[in-house]
Amino acid sequence: SGEGTFYDAGLGSCGIVSSANDYIVAISHELMDSSFTANPNNNPYCGKSIRAYRDGKSVDVTVVDRCEGCAYNDLDFSNSAFEKLASFNEGRVGITWEWI
Repeated sequence: SGEGTFYDAGLGSCGIVSSANDYIVAISHELMDSSFTANPNNNPYCGKSIRAYRDGKSVDVTVVDRCEGCAYNDLDFSNSAFEKLASFNEGRVGITWEWI
């Protein structure tokens, strides 16, 4: 479990360009960097799928970026993915998640 936030998607650390409408996520820099690769586009976390949960809702997202301001188990969602779990005015919300 951790906290979920949202960010403006764009070019992520995996070398993939995403938009606010894509169901993508940035994982914490600590988690992403635990599998360091010389070329960040080849990080084994890139392209992995996560299912996040909050209050009986869930969303499936793909890892495309790293989140510098996230704690180890936090996730930073694209706008469309975050909206599946919470409203923007909530900002930072408690979540649980798992790899799928």
